[in-house]
Amino acid sequence: MKKKISSHITSNQSISNLNQKPFLTATMSEATDKQEQVSAETPLERDLKSKQQSIAATKRKQYRDDKSQIRKQARFEVSTTPEPEQSDSSATTATITELPKKRYYRQRAHSNPFSDHRLEYPKSPESMDWSNLYPKQYDISKVEIADIGCGYGGLMIKLGPQFPKSLILGLEIRVQVTQYVEDRIIALRKNQEIINGKKKKESGGGTGDGDDNDYSYQNIAVLRGNAMKFLPNFFVKGQLSKMFFCFPDPHFKQRKHKARIITNTLLSEYAYVLREGGVVYTITDVEDLHNWMVKHLDEHPLFERLSKEWEDQDKCVEIMYNATEEGQKVTRNKGSKWVECYKRLPSPDD
Repeated sequence: MKKKISSHITSNQSISNLNQKPFLTATMSEATDKQEQVSAETPLERDLKSKQQSIAATKRKQYRDDKSQIRKQARFEVSTTPEPEQSDSSATTATITELPKKRYYRQRAHSNPFSDHRLEYPKSPESMDWSNLYPKQYDISKVEIADIGCGYGGLMIKLGPQFPKSLILGLEIRVQVTQYVEDRIIALRKNQEIINGKKKKESGGGTGDGDDNDYSYQNIAVLRGNAMKFLPNFFVKGQLSKMFFCFPDPHFKQRKHKARIITNTLLSEYAYVLREGGVVYTITDVEDLHNWMVKHLDEHPLFERLSKEWEDQDKCVEIMYNATEEGQKVTRNKGSKWVECYKRLPSPDD
């Protein structure tokens, strides 16, 4: 009997080895080709390639360091001295600030939301100082619109002029992406103030501070933060009117689903900071993630799905569909986008 079992195992192992042989042969062939390519490079070529990579990395770091100095200076000016009114002559001679270049801020798309990212956050919403983020509008109103995982800021920049009286905050967990958005907002504010100054001079007079012609992106800002952990530290109950979840990380593996931005527990937190009648906007190019978000939102007692007719007439849906960098990439690749919007219902105890 032992001989038969041993013979059977040996036979199965032989079949398994035969089935794996083509794959192993192909893998070994690929490895050999790579080794041949590497060995084909002369020491001089390898040294040159290494130097080019080192120069490129140094250039990227130097670019971000230069922008960091500008960022710190902008924060210092806001916190220490009120900004003087721009004269007609300075508006004419001022030069347009170059927008930051995205290629110097590239960072991997995935970030573990459960890791300790050494984030700064207030103990409570009342202790949060918004003056550095919104130096000209922080005392007019509270933050009402939140873009969770704002990426490179495309949605906020399009929403800003549509809601000039509302403060819009983008929350992003990745360091370099957050820096890019902040540098972009600083440049947009400076450039728009120059443009407004020229328009004012050409028209022969000024419009009021509340006029749409004076818009200069003062109502948008970005903050590095983890919405899955610290959202109630920034917003009081019922503070937000709109929350956007645009192309969130799909976390494809089942064991990673707990890291998705929409879960039953997190929806209760979103319902806490969202006012009655407020809207949750979702969009993704991954159908499985879309079905996941719809399932959880449908099951939650404080959210109700809005109709397609409502979505068709809502300007935020149109902006969300086309404004984000990720959405534009999906359009270029002729991919699909799934949109769903939900209204915050009254709490049973209210």
